[in-house]
Amino acid sequence: MTEHVPGAPPERLHHWVVTLSCTDGPGIVHAVSGAMVAARGNITESQQFASLDTGRFFMRLQVESPAGRDEVEAALHPVTERWGMQWHLDEVARPLRTLVLASTAGHCVNDLLFRQRAGQLSVEIPLVLSNHGTLRDLVDFYGVPFESLAVTDAASKAEFERRVLAAVDEHDIELVVLARYMQILSPELCAALEGRCINIHHSFLPGFKGANPYRQAHARGVKLIGATAHFVTSDLDEGPIIEQNVVRVDHSRSPAELVAIGQDEESRTLSQAVKWFAERRVLVDGARTIIFR
Repeated sequence: MTEHVPGAPPERLHHWVVTLSCTDGPGIVHAVSGAMVAARGNITESQQFASLDTGRFFMRLQVESPAGRDEVEAALHPVTERWGMQWHLDEVARPLRTLVLASTAGHCVNDLLFRQRAGQLSVEIPLVLSNHGTLRDLVDFYGVPFESLAVTDAASKAEFERRVLAAVDEHDIELVVLARYMQILSPELCAALEGRCINIHHSFLPGFKGANPYRQAHARGVKLIGATAHFVTSDLDEGPIIEQNVVRVDHSRSPAELVAIGQDEESRTLSQAVKWFAERRVLVDGARTIIFR
């Protein structure tokens, strides 16, 4: 540890978050902890998980240290090389550059923008991109740029997706959120956004497909409704699940009440998934996720 010279200003402490995964084996935790000591770090949070299904080891650390990025990376390099790790180093609470895609439903968009403004989400949203103009006034209220491009056929869909990719490059986007964006992404766009695109849907799928799922649910007398947030893949609504929530209902609820309840669950579930992702708490283990809460 570096000695503090009396009268000298204290060194600025960085708060780093480290995530890593590799094939499981003995000595990993010891080696990673040793690297943090070498980087003059004090571990403030540590979580780990060994997957018996895939044989993979996952770890998330938060570390306070006067060391800058180069010093921390240099300390970690021998460890990550030895175990062939996939790893990431970032600053705790750094706002993640996030692009929001929307259609006409405003509940999820409103919730994300409100939580960003309130400081409840570590995200920075430079743009909301929609295939309808319906939400312009809502997004303008929060002072966030809004663009709309109609999607009516294959050509306009391709144009919209080109704009998505251009916006990702233009704004250094790290996360794309489908906030009730009601278009299926092409396999090419799914591949380009792999591991950094989150979708939300009502948990009636695949039981109640198509239009008016809540009316279908009401007609069938469902007892639970909810929402699922997951990564987007080319397999529709089958990407690794990040968060799910349900709420109990009964026969007394009207279709309109089910819609309101369901929208609350969608908003809450999506925001939670985005929060965990922005805090580097979500790691993918094959077809599922590891969430370090």
